[in-house]
Amino acid sequence: MTTGYLQAGSGARFDRGPTGTEQLSPAVACLVVVDVLSFTTSVTVAVESGTRVFPYAWRDASASAFADRMDAQLAVGRRMAGSASPWSLSPVALRDAPFTPRLVLPSPNGSAISAAAGGSVVVAGCLRNPTAVGRWLARHDYGTLDRRVAVIASGERWPDGSLRPALEDLLGAGAVLAALRKQRGGPLSPEAATAAACFEATPDVIAAVTAGASRQELLSGGFPDDVGIATKLDASDVVPVLTNGAFTPAG
Repeated sequence: MTTGYLQAGSGARFDRGPTGTEQLSPAVACLVVVDVLSFTTSVTVAVESGTRVFPYAWRDASASAFADRMDAQLAVGRRMAGSASPWSLSPVALRDAPFTPRLVLPSPNGSAISAAAGGSVVVAGCLRNPTAVGRWLARHDYGTLDRRVAVIASGERWPDGSLRPALEDLLGAGAVLAALRKQRGGPLSPEAATAAACFEATPDVIAAVTAGASRQELLSGGFPDDVGIATKLDASDVVPVLTNGAFTPAG
């Protein structure tokens, strides 16, 4: 990959998925990961309740071993949640589950991106906390040429495993970038400015996400209420930051 894809000359940048993260991560000081209908909304809900959330790429035998090492509960798939394992990627399930101080939350999208982010500061952003994230970034001088930030729309997966760009993640990333621009004024890359403009130009973000393909997927799977939690715009002031391997509230 040439350096031309790094959006050089801009303090705030935007890209999608694991490959975009892999390319931009070495060039920035901070990554904001956005995975609206699963991982980062679930992280925000859990961290609000006082849970430390450990990201992990895959839900397999290695995830169980990792949870044991971290002395943490392991979240299961949405459809696998029950009385024995009530924690999952469903924000509704996490809100209603018994409190656990430590939780491993695997997913192939937002969690995998967070776990592989390297040396950058990693923040979990979503539609519930974009203004809080934008203020926190500005307060710590992220988004400047000296402390560059990349906002990543995690996306979903097609059946063949390839990246499916997700409307809700574009809007969530745009919301964070728009909030940062209000605090700092730029410089946003053309990609980041366009993501912010998409959010600002959407007359009803909740309606757009509710009508979108990802919500239809959740609806067919029996999880319609997750969208209601995920689209409560600016409902939270919590900024989850990856610290010592786990997301905790920013100081």
